[in-house]
Formats: sequence, C-alpha cells, structure tokens
Amino acid sequence: MCSRFEMAAAAADIARRFGLKTAPPLPNAPELRPTDPALVIRPEGPRLLGWGLAAAWDAKPLINARAETLAQKPTFRPLLATRCLVPATAYFEWRKDGRAKLKNRIALGEGGLFAFAGLTDGTRFTIVTCAPSPAIAHIHERMPVILERRAEAPWIDPDVAFADVAGLLVPHEAEPLKAEEEPPAAPKQTDLFG
Repeated sequence: MCSRFEMAAAAADIARRFGLKTAPPLPNAPELRPTDPALVIRPEGPRLLGWGLAAAWDAKPLINARAETLAQKPTFRPLLATRCLVPATAYFEWRKDGRAKLKNRIALGEGGLFAFAGLTDGTRFTIVTCAPSPAIAHIHERMPVILERRAEAPWIDPDVAFADVAGLLVPHEAEPLKAEEEPPAAPKQTDLFG
C-alpha cells in the first residue's frame, strides 16, 4: 500500500511534462503523507487536493483503491467518471525483514516525473493500486498504478468510459523501476558513565 510519495519537481517542469498552460500550485513538502494537500491534474486544470477520501465507515482516510475492485465498491464506483492524474517523482514502500521495516524509495529508472492513476471527489483523492512489477515484488505485494504517458489523456478524459480505460490499471513495465533502500538505523548507544 502506497502511504507516502514524493513530488520534488519544479512547477515549470511539471507544466512542461503534463502540457499545462500555467504553472501548477505545489505542495508544501516534497514527501507527502496521507491528508497532505497534493497536486492533482484533471481536464479543467491542476489543483491541490487532500490525499485520502473520507468514508463514514472508516476513521482513516482511504488513500488507496484496489484496481481490481473499483467498479464493484460503492465507495469508488461514483468516482469512476472523475479520474485524475497524481504527478510524482517517486513513492516509498517499506520492505519487511523480520521485525524491521526498511524504507525504499521507488522511482523510474531514469528518474523524472510520472503520474499515478487517481480518483477524486473534487476535494480529496485516492491513488489506485495494482499488483507489483516483478522488479519490486520483493518489497511489497501492491504498488500504485503508474500510468504510461499514452494512457494519461484517456485516463482523465470524462468522455471515455471507465470500462475503456480499466485495462490501463496494470503494473508498470514501460521502463524499469529503481528501488533504493535506506540503511537500517543504527541502534542507540547508551552512555554508561553519563
């Protein structure tokens, strides 16, 4: 489950990459967490929206939505016509090693901007997830859907039915993903004489 992602690009680079007419608003920090405002792109333009949909049946915001069940879930079905792009430069996932959780920064092999598939209610958004690409399956059993460039325009086109773009929600394999794992934190030393 993607619970943090990075948006560390300049507004001009985002505008150029996504063909925006004006520079988009930027989030306050490069590493984004649930409930943080993040950049979302819809046909009407870019906006900052809160990450995580509100649901009456869950106290936590819904930050991810499984691609395989979007059309069946009453929470997500109404949002299938309000699809969005969530620009990012990387995302973070934790690999379990015994009791340790090791943070991995996952990005395109060549670096640069990409877009997650998202759904929005106009105020908040969620990121769609799928099975992982083989290159990162050892880290986690899910990954956010990273859309291929050719898939971005149809994904957010309100005139394209969800059934016609559901096939785009697949593991990213257009180019290799690169994972960089942070080294585990050193154990704290205690001063026996202090």
